[in-house]
Amino acid sequence: MTLPHTRLSLLTILLILVSHVNAASFISYPAAPGKGSGAGRHLVFLTGDEEYRSEEGLPMLAKLLSQRHGFRCTVLFALDPDGTINPDNNASVPGSEILSSADGIVMMLRFRQWPDEAMRAFAAAVARGVPIVALRTSTHAFRFPENHPTTYRAFNTFGRDVLGEGWVSHWGPNRKGATLTVTEPGAGKDALLNGVGPIFGDSGAYETHPVADARILLRAQVLTGMRRTDPPDTYLRKRKLDGVEQPINDPMMPVAWYREHAQATGKANRVFCTTLGAATDLADENLRRLIVNAVYWGFALEVPAKADVRVVDAFQPTDYSFKGYRRGLRPEDHALGRVLPASRVTPPAAGAAGQK
Repeated sequence: MTLPHTRLSLLTILLILVSHVNAASFISYPAAPGKGSGAGRHLVFLTGDEEYRSEEGLPMLAKLLSQRHGFRCTVLFALDPDGTINPDNNASVPGSEILSSADGIVMMLRFRQWPDEAMRAFAAAVARGVPIVALRTSTHAFRFPENHPTTYRAFNTFGRDVLGEGWVSHWGPNRKGATLTVTEPGAGKDALLNGVGPIFGDSGAYETHPVADARILLRAQVLTGMRRTDPPDTYLRKRKLDGVEQPINDPMMPVAWYREHAQATGKANRVFCTTLGAATDLADENLRRLIVNAVYWGFALEVPAKADVRVVDAFQPTDYSFKGYRRGLRPEDHALGRVLPASRVTPPAAGAAGQK
């Protein structure tokens, strides 16, 4: 008499589990009513880099923009087949169809090889002229090798073509020389810098030479160590661009800029890019405020005099490293009211296969 009931229960449980997995392939945050000027505009956040913990930093920003500024926010992740977050899975981006309703994009991607279906959704959003806020490794968001069957190999140069710069080289050394920003002469009164003081980032500066129409806001001063109070460094370094040797901070490399990317259709994307953006960099409220300001500017909204950038839930970012992501976590672990847990699975030992 209990067998039919058992079968029904198992079937019901299975259906619930399948539904749960499908529903948990991304995380969404509703727009808090009466907050900021977002008015429910839909921001889609694209995470996926192997080193700088975009899967931690971008959900924090999405919570902030939804609850403090009234934007509706959806965060997409690279997932393994079991539904757990794995930023090393560079072909994964479940939920990419959500880009069809994106009013704007906030992204931090590195060397992705998405399937054509996902690339089609991304390319269509860009072609619509949505504003784009791009962090750190987004200058080299995609890398399709020659033998890859993609029809979107042209996006290998998305950084230079759209954001205003692609991957050139590291400039300041990660974990040895931190970054402190210096305002570009003449940019101090730019609305994007409203309420933004010097930004301290513990990620090293990139070599960058933005396109001519980019408006540079900040430059990266390379420090001698990893403390905000460490003095600027003075050693000589050769630029990868042209082989010319120069003092590491003379001139300093651009670290934040904005531009308009003109489409062949006549539409244009308002684009902001910074090569800061490691989750640990985002502990600095000035970087969070710069990003919030960039979102407002992207939508042609009045930029607040000093935007509210208090984190919504406690933010304890993981130090950046390859293979350093928290194992066993799912998108729902980023829900409002939750503090991100530690790894639920023990990471492989240092030096394990695949370590970069």
